[in-house]
Formats: sequence, structure tokens, C-alpha cells
Amino acid sequence: MTQIPTPPVPPAPEPEAPGPLLTAHATLIFLAAAFIGAVVGVLTSFSTGNTAAALLAGLTACGVSIPILHKLIH
Repeated sequence: MTQIPTPPVPPAPEPEAPGPLLTAHATLIFLAAAFIGAVVGVLTSFSTGNTAAALLAGLTACGVSIPILHKLIH
């Protein structure tokens, strides 16, 4: 009985390296939004002297500016 030759098995492909967690576009938007939020928070703190109001104003400005910056920086 003769043995049937088998074709060679190709090597397993190398696993791909994972991509970046955030793209450069998203990083730029988040950094700009954080800067805007910080500026609004500091100005509100200087204006009112109320830390809670300044924090709320800064977080609101940061959140509102993200979709606006996304449309502007595209």
C-alpha cells in the first residue's frame, strides 16, 4: 500500500497588533473639550466664588462642546 503525499501546511498567520484606543481625531476633540470646560469652570469660579457651580458649568461646557467640535474638526 502506498502513502498519498499531503500538501504542506502553511504557517499560522501572525496575530495583528491591536489598534489605538483613541484615534487622533477623537483625542484632539476630547482635549479641546476639556480645555474649554476648564476655562469655563475657572471663569465661573472667579465670577461666583461657588465651587459647585463652577464644576457644573465646566462639565456642562465640556459635554456641550464635544458634538460641536466633532462637526467643526472633521
